[in-house]
Amino acid sequence: MPTFTLLLFALLAVLAAPARAQQVGYDPAGAEALACYRAHLTQAQRTAQVALVSARHRRLLDRYDVQWYKLDLTLSNTSRDVAGSVLMRVRALQPLDSVAFELYQGPAGQPTLSIDSVVAGGQRSPGVRRLGSEATAALARPAAAGAVLDVRVYYHGTAPYAGPVAPGAGNGLRNYTSYKVNDTTYPYNVTASLSEPFFAHEWFACKQVLTDKADSTAVSVTTAATNKVGSNGLLRRTVALPGGQVRYEWSTRHPIAYYLISVAVAPYVQSVRYAQPAGGPSIPVLDYVYDAAYQATFESQLALTPGFIENYSRLVGLYPFADEKYGHATAPIGGGMEHQTMTTQDGFTFILTAHELFHQWFGDNVTCASWQDIWLNEGFASYGEYLSLQALGAPGDARAWMDDAQARAQQDNAGTVLVPDTTNEARIFDYNLSYKKAAAVLHQLRYLCHDDTRFFRVLRAYQQQYGGRTARTADLQRLFETELGTSLGYFFDQWVRGQGYPVVGVRWNQAGTTLQLQSVQTSTGATLFFRTEVEYQLTYTDGSQQLVRLSQNQSTERYQLAVRGPVQRIDLDPAGWLPDPGSTVQYDPALVLAATSPGAPTSIGAYPNPCREQLLLSGLPAAPVAAEVRNALGQLVLRQALSAAQPALATASLAPGLYVVQLRGPAEQAVGRVRFARE
Repeated sequence: MPTFTLLLFALLAVLAAPARAQQVGYDPAGAEALACYRAHLTQAQRTAQVALVSARHRRLLDRYDVQWYKLDLTLSNTSRDVAGSVLMRVRALQPLDSVAFELYQGPAGQPTLSIDSVVAGGQRSPGVRRLGSEATAALARPAAAGAVLDVRVYYHGTAPYAGPVAPGAGNGLRNYTSYKVNDTTYPYNVTASLSEPFFAHEWFACKQVLTDKADSTAVSVTTAATNKVGSNGLLRRTVALPGGQVRYEWSTRHPIAYYLISVAVAPYVQSVRYAQPAGGPSIPVLDYVYDAAYQATFESQLALTPGFIENYSRLVGLYPFADEKYGHATAPIGGGMEHQTMTTQDGFTFILTAHELFHQWFGDNVTCASWQDIWLNEGFASYGEYLSLQALGAPGDARAWMDDAQARAQQDNAGTVLVPDTTNEARIFDYNLSYKKAAAVLHQLRYLCHDDTRFFRVLRAYQQQYGGRTARTADLQRLFETELGTSLGYFFDQWVRGQGYPVVGVRWNQAGTTLQLQSVQTSTGATLFFRTEVEYQLTYTDGSQQLVRLSQNQSTERYQLAVRGPVQRIDLDPAGWLPDPGSTVQYDPALVLAATSPGAPTSIGAYPNPCREQLLLSGLPAAPVAAEVRNALGQLVLRQALSAAQPALATASLAPGLYVVQLRGPAEQAVGRVRFARE
């Protein structure tokens, strides 16, 4: 049975549980922990594989760059019928005699979107070739490379509904006739889009290529005057029309990926509140919800959004669409979808709202360049849940969240964070891997930085360098390597491209002021060894504690540490940074305390790490050694004599950053090496 099918059966009971209207804290066993995933699960249940465009059609799509979409549509809140036009402003990357795009065409006699005409460069296309959802419009007059061309597609029809009537389709545009709150169903008509990952063409003509973001977008929708229409950016105006109709005109001036363009049409009630991020403008948060009763039910949850915006802006940079808005439009999609500047949600809980909002930075402002790298969207959004719990949750909520994430990551032991099959929607949105393991990997990168300042500096740099664009895993890796001044190929090979997780068995013994640790690491998956740093918390018999961070660079490591008294207990990874289930620590009086031969390198511990005024080194030999401190550029910045009797390295003169201490004996032989961070 496929991994996804097993996961599906395991989660059915959780997915069926009703949302709780007033929940604020985090319940790792609750349905809210799966809410974003559920929106994609609905489609994946119906079709595990989707048909993408042919290689030939992709080559045609790559001949131009999309600069602007202008959708001018007529929609109802009671059907999936679509009529109107889409203008694609394109820049030719090579001479063009035709323009290719995608628009859904179903089997004969089934729901389909029919093309009425195509006008390009002011002239009607002499012919449009359709092969399934692939469409190619011939140009009446060829366009030269570099030319900017307006291509307007006039069309009408009915968007498909996933199921027996339209095999292989998704729910790009869906009509709903009811919504549910706390196990009670209420009649309601709403039409809403959900295009991720491959279904935008089911309701508008487009180019579904992640790396080609439109520079800007306008969405105009004509509907019954009783409705409101939610979409991206700012509502520029509403126009009253004859026959009880109204046209809503939205537009965004920010780059946007094709699948983030959205509509939601219903007789909504509207409310507005404001976020006040430090150093930024006042940001309106616009909510379109079903009705006044629903608004009252979820008011306390909706009120959390400004605080989330303010916290994220402080950590990773100002909300990227602060000059427009953020908001929500409700639709019973089974979870949430991070449409740019106006997320679609079926309910409001602390976790779901925090997740979808963080997507505005990670997924919307910076979008993964391939579905292989979806963890750059979903892993970050999931980590946003953790960051919100850290700042705004109850004590213990964030730790419980991370423990749960690491446990879920271990369930798909044979899977990688990178997606090997980007045509398989179920694999793209694998909850344990793309969401939870990815978030745990980000947590380990934070741990590797030794310093929150450095970690969030990388995230801000990622936003600044790739904002409005797309990024790959290698781009994020390069930014962390630049910040830390070292190669992280091993880390990404282990945790992003690798499989499994480590299990560590630790034995220890003590003689006088010498503590010996032996750590033996085994792996549960195809990745045979995980090079990492491990924290050990020593608890002395007098109740005092000492935290030591040691590098595990091979499967079996022996460490000899100088301690200040009798040790009562040792706890492995007390803060829960690492996914280390089954790891054990035991006192073993039979463990032989190995004598270090003169001049042989020893395992050196360092604490506190990060440090400020001084760094205490454990495991030093009795004879004096020279400590040479080098910065991330390899420059010698400090030299000091140390020994077991004088283990304090004076670090007050060092600038904040990452450093390496190399210990050398009287004959300049290597005695030990340790890395530390100065705050």
